[in-house]
Amino acid sequence: MRSHACRLAAILCVLCAAGSALAQSYPVKPIRMIVSFPAGGPSDVLGRALMQKLAEQLGQNIVPDNRVGAGGNLGIALAAKSAPDGYTILITSPTIAISPSLYSHLDYDAARDLAPVARLASIQNVLLVHPSVPAKTLGEFIALARSQPGKLNYGSGGPGTTNHLANELLMSLAGIKLVHVPYKGATIATLALIGGEIDEVIVSAATVLPQIRAGRVRALAVLAENRVAALPEVPTAKEAGVDGLVVPIWYAMFAPAATPREIVTRLNHEIVKALTAPDLREKLAASGIDAWPGSPEELAALVRSETARYAAIIEKAGVRAD
Repeated sequence: MRSHACRLAAILCVLCAAGSALAQSYPVKPIRMIVSFPAGGPSDVLGRALMQKLAEQLGQNIVPDNRVGAGGNLGIALAAKSAPDGYTILITSPTIAISPSLYSHLDYDAARDLAPVARLASIQNVLLVHPSVPAKTLGEFIALARSQPGKLNYGSGGPGTTNHLANELLMSLAGIKLVHVPYKGATIATLALIGGEIDEVIVSAATVLPQIRAGRVRALAVLAENRVAALPEVPTAKEAGVDGLVVPIWYAMFAPAATPREIVTRLNHEIVKALTAPDLREKLAASGIDAWPGSPEELAALVRSETARYAAIIEKAGVRAD
């Protein structure tokens, strides 16, 4: 019995040593980073800045692979089906938590096919109205909507996007009815707001700071726990009277499910190191992006809670994408 225990201990030591050696030698070739959103905008700033920092730290190139389509699910499915060797990683957004309730069929199961690697960053959303809308606060906007049910409208980047679901949550919490006007992207919806085609839109604060400062749109509230540093005068939705209207855009990294734990741990360590570096944090902050590094366990918990939250919003609104 004692010799059996000794042999088992020896095997465990060999396995631990092999895992440690794997993590130390990794990577030995360039890493493909699948990005499930289009080039341009704050999300692209995050991806490219992080790629550059990780390449410096790991001593290998990080090659971007933008795979846009199917509401962001094309890139996620591609990553889920890739070899679990640490040389394919994925950056995605709340899409991974929204899609299970939005689509009747997906080519992947996030819980089964993907391994959480790290939480990365968040961007706060802001509720904007056109200057012609006679509401200077979120409370006044809600009162206006209540007095004219179905007259005010809002734009979004399409059914099931965060700016669409944020408005569904607003309507549910405030007891109002707004008309949804979907566009092919949040940027187009924002341009429609600036042009006076629609009354309201909820978009990332980082993308509209110049328009807010120029007076082309009016910011009524940020959909965050705390005020946004770049917009200190704009209250949170809770401060403006609507508790629970918190809808950030967060970004996270995943790997194929069977990726060795040692590699996942190494990647997480390097990501946390990169995102806590003052130069990268400042670069991201200048683009309205808050570094938000976290462990694989924290990311898994985030996905579970966000999946449940969005499922409730989608069910109540009766939203489907197919």
